[in-house]
Amino acid sequence: MSQTLTDRQAIREWAEARGGNPILMDVPDGTGDRTILQLTFGQDALNAEGNEGPDRITGFQLVSWDDWFAALEENGLAIQVSDDPAGGNEAEFTFVPRD
Repeated sequence: MSQTLTDRQAIREWAEARGGNPILMDVPDGTGDRTILQLTFGQDALNAEGNEGPDRITGFQLVSWDDWFAALEENGLAIQVSDDPAGGNEAEFTFVPRD
């Protein structure tokens, strides 16, 4: 089962209960770079040296929750999450249009 979250506090609590952090990534889109909204879970991605890859020119950029929520709302998005108990191991989510 899943639930769709739009409330800032609910999203942040869900992410932080699973070790999540807000990030933005710059990726090429053919005409330049565009910024992708994302959550990262676990310290591996945060502590990795040179976390660039073919789809990430400048790697991850940790941002404040306020900046992340501004981008989420600017793009008219919510997140759909597994409704397992808080603190569970499920860190699966999908961005969905905000209704």
